[in-house]
Amino acid sequence: MKPRHAPPLNALRAFEAAARSLSFQKAATQLFVTPAAVSHQVKRLEAYLGTELFERGHRAVTLTAQGATLAASLAEIFRMLDLALDRAAPAEPGHLRVSTLESFAAKWLAPRLHRFHEAHPDIHVRVLTTDQLVDVGQEQVDVAIRYGLGTYPGVQVEKLMDAPVFPVCAPGTSRKDGKPIASPADLAHVAFIHDQSAEGRPGVPDWAAWLQAAALQGVSADAGPVFPSIYLAQEAAIHGHGVALGLAPLVEDDLHRGRLVRPVENHLPNAYAFWIIRPSKGQRQAATDAFCSWIHAEASTSPALSLDARDPP
Repeated sequence: MKPRHAPPLNALRAFEAAARSLSFQKAATQLFVTPAAVSHQVKRLEAYLGTELFERGHRAVTLTAQGATLAASLAEIFRMLDLALDRAAPAEPGHLRVSTLESFAAKWLAPRLHRFHEAHPDIHVRVLTTDQLVDVGQEQVDVAIRYGLGTYPGVQVEKLMDAPVFPVCAPGTSRKDGKPIASPADLAHVAFIHDQSAEGRPGVPDWAAWLQAAALQGVSADAGPVFPSIYLAQEAAIHGHGVALGLAPLVEDDLHRGRLVRPVENHLPNAYAFWIIRPSKGQRQAATDAFCSWIHAEASTSPALSLDARDPP
């Protein structure tokens, strides 16, 4: 490993925010700076590393391979830093710490959380994001929401909701030849966007499984950009870079807002689901109970639960 000067921490924070949202504008809003300042910090980091981290288009940016690798590592590093600070801070009465995936926090929980605050103004929720399984109770976490098979020993586990999978893309996305997408067969002629977190998870549909279920032969399931998280893959779809496989709970808000559409109606069942994980014993039981009751009620009205059980495409 070649020696380096001290890493530019502000540049790393600016890059991580921009990589998470694929937008300098959104990163600037989050960091309370200007988009030009974010761009400057990213260029500073690229100069420090000697490689480009973003491919810059007219109205959008996408991560390079090096950028995607660094973004995944930084997300975990900043999570560990936040966790270390949380451990150092004393627990405050009336505070509830909720650990969940970044994608779930951004796409499902954040658009709804204001309703919990309105119903329980005395409970202050702090959302901690990580894709790793946390040790609830040992890491000052009151409740966790995870995406998996539900096999979490030593804790209380309740199913929150299923997560069927179906193709999503930006409005107006077309086949590579410019023709509209009108049937499952047309997806043989689109750019696939991949989610790396789906790899190696039996029962979690990927493009290979979807093509097989749709009886589309001779189509490469490997072509197209690969992103390290569900969140980034779906953001790439929103920006018109192709078609992604969306998890129903994580795309419903973007579908409702018109940022995404379902080019075909077919969906696949998913062996993974979203689960609520609670410690066997907790100090703030009343607040945890209130949050779990609320999130169950929110999930019961989720469009993800209204998908019928018809056969796959």
